[in-house]
Amino acid sequence: MSRPAKPAAVRFYLDADVLGLAKVLVQLRNDVTYPGDPGGVVHLRSRPACPIADAATKDEAWIPEVTRHGWLIVTRDRNIAANRAEIAVVQRSGARMVALAGNEAIGTWNQLEVFLCQWRAIEALTRSPGPFIYTATRTRLRAL
Repeated sequence: MSRPAKPAAVRFYLDADVLGLAKVLVQLRNDVTYPGDPGGVVHLRSRPACPIADAATKDEAWIPEVTRHGWLIVTRDRNIAANRAEIAVVQRSGARMVALAGNEAIGTWNQLEVFLCQWRAIEALTRSPGPFIYTATRTRLRAL
């Protein structure tokens, strides 16, 4: 007889620009979601459907919503420092964001490598208050 799944505590929201990475991670972790995520059960924990249903949702809409849930945002934006509008939304909403950066964050495999190389530091950021933006490469996690 199988036990019913308990609710999962989502901690990470992976943006639409890292959907490949998100779809790998949700098979392994119950604390990850992404836009359009139908939810699922991993390790006897049930993750609900993501409230951001459309991957085309504008930053101004999804960043505050994700922040209200208390989730850390993982995105891929090599030019995050130059994206003033996104930075302003992060600051206004108090969001916490990690941007996988550089050429080594192109493609799902490389994004997975960056994410795993920085995993402990990224996970530690879930306990830090926002707003903040960090950039992550395989060898470095630094605040913007």
